[in-house]
Amino acid sequence: MSIKGKAYIAGIYEHPTRKAEDKSVAQLHAEVAAGALADAGISKDDVDGYFCAGDAPGLGPLSMIEYMGLQNVRHMDATDVGGSSYVLHIGHAAAAIAMGKCNIALVTLAGRPRAEGMETGTKPRDYGAAPDVPFEFIYGPTVVNMYAMAANRHMHEFGTTSEQLAWIKVAASHHAQHNPHAMLRDVVTVEDVVSSPMISDPLHRLDCCVISDGGGAFIVVSPEVAKNLNRDCVKVIGHGEAPKNLNAGNVDLTFTGARWSGPIAFEEAGVTPGDIDYASIYDSFTITVLETLEDLGFCEVGQGGRFVSDGNLISGQGKLPFNTDGGGLCSNHPINRGGLTKVLEAVRQLRDEAHPAVQVKDCQIALAHGTGGSLGTRMGSSTVILGRADA
Repeated sequence: MSIKGKAYIAGIYEHPTRKAEDKSVAQLHAEVAAGALADAGISKDDVDGYFCAGDAPGLGPLSMIEYMGLQNVRHMDATDVGGSSYVLHIGHAAAAIAMGKCNIALVTLAGRPRAEGMETGTKPRDYGAAPDVPFEFIYGPTVVNMYAMAANRHMHEFGTTSEQLAWIKVAASHHAQHNPHAMLRDVVTVEDVVSSPMISDPLHRLDCCVISDGGGAFIVVSPEVAKNLNRDCVKVIGHGEAPKNLNAGNVDLTFTGARWSGPIAFEEAGVTPGDIDYASIYDSFTITVLETLEDLGFCEVGQGGRFVSDGNLISGQGKLPFNTDGGGLCSNHPINRGGLTKVLEAVRQLRDEAHPAVQVKDCQIALAHGTGGSLGTRMGSSTVILGRADA
């Protein structure tokens, strides 16, 4: 069963805070939920589906449904696949709506890593009793050095350069200057990026995303509900999800799970990469964006460096405007699950609600993509294609 046209995004909200010293994680979830409901013009009593991931405290949906006073929920989903979770939740919510499990699904994300003193990914994460831990953690993998390995391999295979990766940060900074909530609003140059301190060769500090508190939410509704709302709704027209693992040690670091999730989404939507007017691409590091663009078919494998160069990702200047809110590289990367913020900016673009300086003219079809896990180890990818309600 296809979900094309079976669900709409009716409301969105991004928390303005980037450091929540005076708020709990549960409070942040509740505040973004209230914001998205208000944006859609929907009461919390109308919500009959709730979706969250591992960032929700306590027993996830059980704790948050009670805390937020959602009295009529009859479907819930707590799937956690890291940064791709909240793009994946769009597909899951749309499928649940199509099957009659719910009509109005609330999806929330929130976290406080900055207030809690999270470092820049230079220490191993605690994955508890995961089966890979005793085999891999003896070698000291961290977030940043795993992505650095992927970048090094891409450079070795295809001749990609640090200067080419830097163009991704440059584009994000051009957009972030117009976002009053962005953590990094200064426009940077390629030289600024490659001259910033080396974090893990070849990734410099400005190749890395920000660490922020906050969160966001969106509302997915049935077509019948969408018709009765006094709000511009955005149609879900295609979705794909896929894991990528280490293949028993025979791993290729030069591509992501988008190699599989992208084609699934494009086929369901009935469009091609050339039809996309705007792309929100998960940007934990610059290399994440470059590999994802290749895997989604925006350029040939190995040509990502050339594709992103010379401002090709800058709105109003390049061929493929991306992350016009500044993305995770400059604006916001709450609780390592930046996929949700990618959805929010894609919806803004399709509603003509992005900042006028970065709004894509006549934006009809947008793509949002989330990456979970790590490019250097096991990971998940989720791709959603969205269109205007009349598309």
